[in-house]
Amino acid sequence: MNETFMKERPVLPLIFSMALPMVVSMLVNSLYNIVDSFFVAQISEDAMTALSLVFPVQNFINAVAIGFGVGINAAIAFHLGAQDKEKADRAATRGMLLTGVHGVIMTVVCIAAIRPFLRMFTEAEQVVELGVRYAVIAFSFAVIIAESLAFEKIFQAVGRMKVTMLSLLCGCIANIILDPILIFGLGPFPEMGMEGAALATGIGQVLPLAIYIAVYFISPIPVKIRRSAMKADRKIDRQLYTVGIPAILNIALPSLMISALNTILSVYSQSYIVILGIYYKLQTFLYLPANGIIQGMRPVIGYNYGAGEGERVSKIYKVTLGMTAVIMAVGMVICLMVPEGLIGMFTENSQTVEAGGRALRIISAGFVISAVSVTSSGALEGIGKGVPSLVISVFRYVAVIIPAAFLLSRSMGADGVWHAFWITEVITAAAAFAVFRKSAAEVCIPGRK
Repeated sequence: MNETFMKERPVLPLIFSMALPMVVSMLVNSLYNIVDSFFVAQISEDAMTALSLVFPVQNFINAVAIGFGVGINAAIAFHLGAQDKEKADRAATRGMLLTGVHGVIMTVVCIAAIRPFLRMFTEAEQVVELGVRYAVIAFSFAVIIAESLAFEKIFQAVGRMKVTMLSLLCGCIANIILDPILIFGLGPFPEMGMEGAALATGIGQVLPLAIYIAVYFISPIPVKIRRSAMKADRKIDRQLYTVGIPAILNIALPSLMISALNTILSVYSQSYIVILGIYYKLQTFLYLPANGIIQGMRPVIGYNYGAGEGERVSKIYKVTLGMTAVIMAVGMVICLMVPEGLIGMFTENSQTVEAGGRALRIISAGFVISAVSVTSSGALEGIGKGVPSLVISVFRYVAVIIPAAFLLSRSMGADGVWHAFWITEVITAAAAFAVFRKSAAEVCIPGRK
């Protein structure tokens, strides 16, 4: 492979070729999220409620793995752009080692905390038990999930997007196939219910890791995981965590937000918690493909930043913003046209369907403008500006939406929570533009001084 292609090919075709495999895999991953919830909903509405309440903790585990993976990705891309392969190897090796440590910690802490966590949001013992049964199995795969995601970011950093697409597709398809088999006990398999859903998810994560390991040994990539590079390296570790910790918080903050909104909504009805859980499953169809574009953009913008190509960095940002906005516009149209049909895939309760349809119409008003904050945050991570990226996420997931949801719900009821979403997107977009403009000027991007 021509290792300088990231700074030589025209920007639009380059971003498209890097992003397309990730968008495809993210769409399939979105389908998995929908199918997984669909089958769990067939067990009972309590099961769906339990899954919704477990989601923030599950999201936190993924946040630690993906966020630190972003740090690995940014460090490798930067050092490759600067033509320093030794440091790129050290970043990959230390990244994989530290990822394993994180996975072990997450397994122990999250399994120990899940029961008291669930009891913070519901007094229904059946919901708590269903959630614990699901979580104990799902969280047991935390190390495998973490290492798989670290490999994903390494392959993305060197432009091997088709490998990550293949791995994600295989994992998601396996998960989708196993869900009904293990949940309902088809063929020779026993009916496992919630445990079956969790086991299907875990097995779906084992397969991508196996593929990454096989490809790594069969088809060499520009960076290597070396035993000699495992020893502590403060400079490399600091670089990984400088981007990784803000990226972890960026992804973990939605868990905090969902927990806070669940607390606000629980005052009105358990149905609203179900609606919020369904919305977060549905919105993956938008934000995961958009994230696919961001993942395609991130190594490109990092490589060009490392190579000192400031003008291309600016152009890469603008092209990515336009592509992300198109995806969000399509999502908004769909949610405005058939909101009740989307909610109805997960519940037969007519009141929940009606209230959920109204929620989707309100929330979707902020989809298009959210492209600004999503793209700005990803671009900042790509150029190693983790803290400014975190500032954007704090606005989006904590500083605006939680107070707005609380205040608006006092006068508008549950609908006030839904209005807080689009209001937050508008305010955050303005903040994101200002933060990116300031950070871009600091790295001397032409036209941003």
